[in-house]
This record gives sequence, C-alpha cells and structure tokens, in this order.
Amino acid sequence: MREQGRVTAVLGPTNTGKTHYAIERMLAHRTGVIGLPLRLLAREVYDRIVAIRGPSVVALVTGEERIVPERTQYWVCTVEAMPMEIGADFVAVDEIQLCADPDRGHVFTERLLKARGLHETLFLGSDTMRKAIAALVPKVQFMARERFSELTYSGSKKISRMPTRSAIVGFSVENVYAIAELIRRQKGGCAVVMGALSPRTRNAQVELYQNGDVDYLVATDAIGMGLNLDIRHVAFSALGKFDGHRMRALFPHELGQIAGRAGRHLDSGTFGVTGEARPLPEDVVEAIENHEFLPVRKLHWRNSRLDFGTVERLIASLEAPTSDDWLTRVRESDDLRALKMLAAMEEVRDRVTTGPDVRRLWDVCRIPDFRGISGGEHAGLLARIHGFVHDGGRVPDDWLAKAVKRIDRTEGDIDALSKRLAFIRTWTYVAQRSGWVRDESHWRGETRAVEDRLSDALHERLTQRFVDRRTSVLLRRLKQKETLVAEVNDKGEVTVEGEFIGRLEGFRFRQDQTATSDEARTLRQAAVQALKPEFHLRADRFYNAPDTELDFTEQGGLMWGELAVGKLVAGAEPLKPQVEAFVDEEAGPDVADKVRRRLQHFIDRKVATLFEPLLAMSRDEAMTGLARGFAFRLVEALGVLPRAEVAGEVKALDQEARGALRKHGVRFGQYTIFLPALLKPAPTRLRLVLWSLANGLDEFPESPPPGLVTIPNQPETPKLHYTLAGYHPAGTRAIRIDMLERLADMLRAKDSRAGFEATADMLSITGMTLEQFADLMGGLGYKAERGERAKVKAATPEETPEAPKETPEAPKETPQAPAETPAEPPVEAPEAPAESPAETPAEEPGEAPEPVPEAPVETPAEAPVEAPAESPAEAPAELPAEMPSELPGEMSPEMPPEMTAEMTAEATAAEPGEATETEIYYTFTWAPRPRGHGRPRGERRGQGGPRGEGKPRERQGKAEGRGEGERPRGKGKGKGKPGGKGGDKPRSFEARPPRKEKVDPDNPFAVLAALRDRK
Repeated sequence: MREQGRVTAVLGPTNTGKTHYAIERMLAHRTGVIGLPLRLLAREVYDRIVAIRGPSVVALVTGEERIVPERTQYWVCTVEAMPMEIGADFVAVDEIQLCADPDRGHVFTERLLKARGLHETLFLGSDTMRKAIAALVPKVQFMARERFSELTYSGSKKISRMPTRSAIVGFSVENVYAIAELIRRQKGGCAVVMGALSPRTRNAQVELYQNGDVDYLVATDAIGMGLNLDIRHVAFSALGKFDGHRMRALFPHELGQIAGRAGRHLDSGTFGVTGEARPLPEDVVEAIENHEFLPVRKLHWRNSRLDFGTVERLIASLEAPTSDDWLTRVRESDDLRALKMLAAMEEVRDRVTTGPDVRRLWDVCRIPDFRGISGGEHAGLLARIHGFVHDGGRVPDDWLAKAVKRIDRTEGDIDALSKRLAFIRTWTYVAQRSGWVRDESHWRGETRAVEDRLSDALHERLTQRFVDRRTSVLLRRLKQKETLVAEVNDKGEVTVEGEFIGRLEGFRFRQDQTATSDEARTLRQAAVQALKPEFHLRADRFYNAPDTELDFTEQGGLMWGELAVGKLVAGAEPLKPQVEAFVDEEAGPDVADKVRRRLQHFIDRKVATLFEPLLAMSRDEAMTGLARGFAFRLVEALGVLPRAEVAGEVKALDQEARGALRKHGVRFGQYTIFLPALLKPAPTRLRLVLWSLANGLDEFPESPPPGLVTIPNQPETPKLHYTLAGYHPAGTRAIRIDMLERLADMLRAKDSRAGFEATADMLSITGMTLEQFADLMGGLGYKAERGERAKVKAATPEETPEAPKETPEAPKETPQAPAETPAEPPVEAPEAPAESPAETPAEEPGEAPEPVPEAPVETPAEAPVEAPAESPAEAPAELPAEMPSELPGEMSPEMPPEMTAEMTAEATAAEPGEATETEIYYTFTWAPRPRGHGRPRGERRGQGGPRGEGKPRERQGKAEGRGEGERPRGKGKGKGKPGGKGGDKPRSFEARPPRKEKVDPDNPFAVLAALRDRK
C-alpha cells in the first residue's frame, strides 16, 4: 500500500479499550482491514463486527479459515493473512509489540513498516514500542490510553484457596491439564483455553466460564493476547516457559501482558502466583502494577523483497541482512528451514526450473507444521504436496479424501482429538490456497466440517474431564440464592436441578461417595436446602403406613420396607423397649418426633401381640403368693426358664399354684419351664432382641431358622442363648425344647438302670440317625454302649401256612391300637399348649400323683418287635435288628419247646452260601455326670428306673423276662426292677385291666401267639 493518511500509535497497558477503539474507528470508514495476533482473537472480533454490520460485508481470513462474502467491506484477519494491496480506507494492527517476538516478529515488523490505510492507520500495543515506532514510522502520532482499573499483587495462593473468577496460567499442555484436574476435584471444574484449540472449541470453553457454569479458567499465555474475559485474578503456576528452542524465564513485560487480563473495564484486578512458582520479585511487581517496562530496542526483521529467480537466490534474499540499527535479522524460521530441505531433494530440484516454480515451492514451504512433528517428516509431507501442485497441478481428490477420512474420527481421549485437530488444520490450510484443489468450496466445507466435529468432541472431552457439572450447577444456584428443586425416585436417588447428589435412605441423606471433600460440602449444602419439603412428605407417609410395612431386625434395627429408619434401645423393663429414630438434623425436630412416635407405636403393639400370654399372666391379679412370684420370674426370663435354675421354687409350688400357672399356658417340663406359644418363630426372634437389649450386648444372637428340630451346638455360644432361642444343648446338637420334653416323656417309661434301646418314635421326633441320637443321649446324661449283632430277615407269610387262615381274626384286635400307640405329630410341629398326661410324673416327688396311661408310652418303647406293624413307614429296618434277641423270650413261656426251637432256628438260620449280615445298636443307661448332674427326674433314690414307673413297672415286669446278665427280652416273668426298693411297695395307678396288645397281621409269630391265647 502507498503510505497515505494519518498514522496513529495507540499505546497503553491492557484493559484500556484499544481493540474496542480500533473497531469503532474501522466501522467509521467505508472499508477497513484489522490484523490480530491470534486466530482465536480474530474470530472474536469477527463475531463482534458481524453482530453490528451483518455477515454479508465482513470477511474472516486466517491460515485455516476463509470467509469472504462478495460485498466484503471489512476484513478481519490474522496478521500473516492481511491483504496488503486492496486499498482499504482503514488499516489496524493489534499487539504491535510482537515485533520483538523471535518467531513471528518479522511479520509484525513488516506490517509496521508497510501496512497503511488510505485515510487512517492504527498500531495498537504496549507503550514499550513508543521509541521504535517513532524511529521507524515518519509522522506518526501517539495516543496514550490509561488503564480503566487498578492492578495489584496479592502474593501466593494455594489452588484450594483461589478466589472465584480466577485464571490460572500454565505454559505447557501437561501443566494446564494437571492444574485443571486439581481444580475439578477441589472446585467443581474449570474451562481450558489454549492457543492450539480450534476457535469453536475455545469459544465453547470460554462460554462455560463466561456464563458461570465454572468459576475458574486454566489457560496458556494465549489469554494475554486480547481475549476479553471476566477475570478478577490471574495466578501464574510457573515463571518460565519453553519458547521452542530453550527454557527461559518470562520477561516482566510478558508477565504484565498476561496479568493485565485481570480486571475488566472498571473492576480492579489482582495477580499472583500459585503452585510451585516462587513469589515475584518486588521490582517486577512494581513494574507490572505501574505498567513500566523496558522499551523495545530491536525489532525482528526479514527481507520482504524476495528473488524468485532460483531456489538459491530465494534463500539468499531471505537471509539478506539489514543496515537499520532498530532491526535485527530474524533467526532461521520454519518455512526457510523447510525450503532448504526441499531444495536438497533431487526430485524437487528437477521440478523447479522457472520463477513461477520457485514461487510455488515457497508457497508450499510456508505451510505451518501444525502437527509438531520432526522437520524431516514435515519436509516429506511438503514434498508430496509440491509434487501434486507444481506446474499448475492439483492435489488429487481421492488422496485428499483418504487423508481427511483417517482424521474424521471423534472417539478417543483429549490427546488423540487434539492431534487430529492439528492434522486437519494442515488440510484446511491446503484447501484455503487458491488453485491447489479442484473443488475449493467442497474441500473447504469438508475440512471445516471435520474440524467442527473434532472441536465439539474435544470440548465434550474437556468438559467431561475437567468440569464437574453437578458441583458447578449447584454452586451457581446456591450463589444466586435460587430455590433448589429436589427429586427422589423409587430407588431413593436424589437429584437436584437434574444432578445426582446422593441417596435418601429412610430419613438420612447419604451423599455421593465419589465426591471430593470440597464437592461434599457443596452437595450437603444443596441437599439441606432441597430436601426439607421431601423430609416432611416422607414423614407423613411413614406415620400413616400400616404395621405390615414395618419390621425389626435380629440386631435390633427398625425397618420401613428395605429402609433403616431407627433402632431399638433398652427400656426400663425388657418388655418395654424404647426406639431411636434415624433422622438427619437438617430434617428438623418435627420430623424426628413424628418418626420416633410411629416407631414406638409399632414396637409396643408388636410386643403386646407376640407376648400376649406372658403379659396377661403378669396382669392376673387373681394370682398371689408363690404363683405370682414364679410368674414374675417367667416374665423376667421372657417366657423360657431352665428348670434347674428354679428347682427349689418349683418344688415349693402347690397344686393350686401350678394350676393357676397352667391356666396361662405354662408347661412344667423336665428340663425347661416355658410357654409353648412363645416358642414360635416370631416370639423367639423378638425375645432374643429384647434380652440382648436388656443385657447390653453389642452383637445379638440370631434365632435359628424356623422348623428345625435340632441345630448345631457351637461350643463358643453360651447355653443361655440356646435356651432363649427355644433349644436345649445336648452333645453336638441342640434340640428344640418342646421336642425334648416329648422325648423325656418316652424316656420316663424306660428302665434306665438295666438299659434300653432307641425306638422308632424316639428317632422320629428328633429327626436323627441312630448315631446322632446316641450323641444326643450322651448330652442328656445317658451312657450309650455300642454293639453289633446278626441281622435276621423277617419271616414271610409263606413260611407260616397258618397265618392266612387266622389273618381275618386280626382286625378284631387292631381297634385297640389307637389307644395303645397314639400317632405322633410331625417332627417339626410345635408342641401343643396343653400339658401331656405324662408330664405329672416329671414333677417333684411331693406332688399328688395323677393317673398316667401307661400303655401309650410303654407299648412302642418296650415292644420293639411290634414296632414295624405299628409304624412300618418310620423304621422299617428295626424289625430285623430286634427279632433275634426278642423272639426266644417271647415264645418260650407259652409254646412247646420243639415249636420254639423250630421257629427260632427258622428265624436265625442263614441261607446256605449266604453271608451273615450285622447291624449296630446302642444300649442306653443312666450315667450321672460329675458336678451335680443328677439322675433323670422322676427316678427315686434306690429305684432302678425313672420315677413314676412304680407299680406299672411291676405290672409290666410280669410281661417281661430277663435272664441273668441279659438285656431286656420278650415278655418273660420278671420281678420288677433289679436293685430297686421301690419294687417292694406296690402302687396302683389305674383300676382298669391291662389292655390287649395289638397283633401285627404280617408277623407270623405274633399271629401264632394270638391263636394260642385264644385257645
């Protein structure tokens, strides 16, 4: 351009409105050109002018972007892309102090020396350029601009204490990312601005910061170049940088340029250091605060009168020296280095023969190394492109399409997307060159679209990595004092303003555990404000919920469905527990009181329902004296008392007192005194909890699964825990209390001195094998002697021809069977509340005797031969096991000796060539243990059997016979119990004649005996 019009240098520190002034001056002219230092800043100014004049008259020209309408009036460009020969009325160059930059300074110096508007020219920059401009630009005028606000130094601050609306400056990508990650964890997130970002990504990140989604910005020194942001504080994370050649300290004027971004318009700003950066020296601080820096003494320059005759002459012109004292030749730049490398390639030299060829080669060498790869790789790419475009050629569409397609992928992390963006910038630059591609508009649009997609993806990754939207949104809402809206879904997940902050478990808020300590404070603050209405609504629903929705756990917890809402605590009495509600303080006292009252109502009704027999007994005013005292003991023990602990008190109770207690369901068992209704699973579960609370246990014993007759006896578990659970430990197992009392009833009918064997009924009610039963009996104080004997097969009906003939007679006898052998209930059925008739003999000797039906107890216990006939499904293996020992004694008194011998031989003889089978049996005898273990209750001293047998045992003895030293056999004529004095004192328990024993129609020996009796 010819040097015309007024030339003005508008100099001053940052925040003086220089760029704004230049835009106003340009729009005052018909045409204008403004050159800016960064593509990002060019885009920002372009958007501002488009907003004023519309897109049809505003052009944007950068190295990678070219928007030129047909009626263009105003050109917004990077300094390198400024059109120099269009004759615009107005020309402006921003940040003119970059003339001193070692890499790009020669471009700015060229514009300072030659760029002129027809009517007005402005150079905008720092006051350090005053002397240089005055020396190099004739007739220049100077305009000083004062800063609108103050800039002060605030020293060093930790990032955790960084004020809001701060910018932290780093000088490498790694440093920027590390700081951004730290701020995300501590402050909720930040925006990231770097010169390498595309304008689209940069604008999206700046928008995050400007609209308040985040309060922090992490950037490179790119923010020092005219980016107008709402920044109050600038913190330097380092005071040195790598300038492309070496690490060096930042100059004071560079620090001042960046620090000046703090404080916009009339708002004052501050600057300081953070992280590992040392505090700034006082002289540097004073220079920045007063905007007083050393003036620029040398401007970087490169010869612009290029000789395109040959490659060698072009290189020589580029390296030409200057004689001006204000100018210094620029160091070897990237484009000159690329030119020398391509000139050394034989295939390139062969293609470059004319001046236009040299000019085309120079245009190719000026493609920037956006990728940051090695010089050799970059030169190889340039040689390939030059091979396409030399002599008027074009880059092939298919080759360019493949190159673009390899880059057009939006997956990957930040680094991968950043590299692809750098790669696409190369092809964007190529597409912007006139005549290098066949369809320029298509490839410009295609490369721009790929860049936009990659930019959006990069912005998304940056936001995902460095912005915690949840925390930033909540902080903004809290800061604006807006009402927060909380939503709680059916899973208890709490969202505030659409952001997940935690879970509401009952009436306690559990915030997101992935939040950092700083995020946690924000989440808690937001939850307190947003959940207050939800707490009241939930408390109302809970108060009106039915009891069926509430329950207690075995550790004393109180549940509302699957939500823990409280726990039980000890009260004044075991049956009067109190509750403690789990309610956050933020919910308020009204909510906490409502929850507590509802829980107390629930547990009071639960105790009243499950322990109704016990509570009714405690309220019975008709009960007096010893009975009332004993009832009090039962209430204290929650309905289950080991008899050994209250033996004296039980003995002192008379029949009237016992009757009063039995009226309330109390059963006086041989081992335990209990209320059968309280042995059910629900009362048992609550009893363990109430007893544990009353005794201050930290860990409560758990109730066994319902329906089990026996459970393992763990040595480390106290015996009392089993008693409270409704079980009595014996051996390696613990048996249910009610089943143990039924077993005791059976054992009282046995001769524990002489010994007895287990019956099928005993094994059936305990649900045990013979070996397990032997262990159980050992735990109850019995001695189990193991033995083996020959196993004899039962005789078949074919061996006794008389059996079919007499079988019809059997039904006449069988009706007596139900009276003799009452059917046992299922093993797992709880004992009926009423006491069994056999309970009376188990009480103390001082009691008045009650009639005891002997036959139902004795027949299954003392007549094992008949057991298969009475309960073949329960113990089918018992018949062969007991036949050999019982048959001789059973037949010998009434049958002829020759028939007895014959039948015995038939029963015991094995088939020829057949091996004899054996079976195992146990004989149980009472074996008192040391340390106070007495004989079974009901057996008097001096008697050989359990107490209560007496005369019935004598009567039974008449039907039993034993040889000397033998165990009980058959129905011989015994003489009572050996060694017992009680046998000398006959006692009568019933007046009726002995019942006829049931005849097994399938047993030939029983049938023959019945026929003999009838004769």
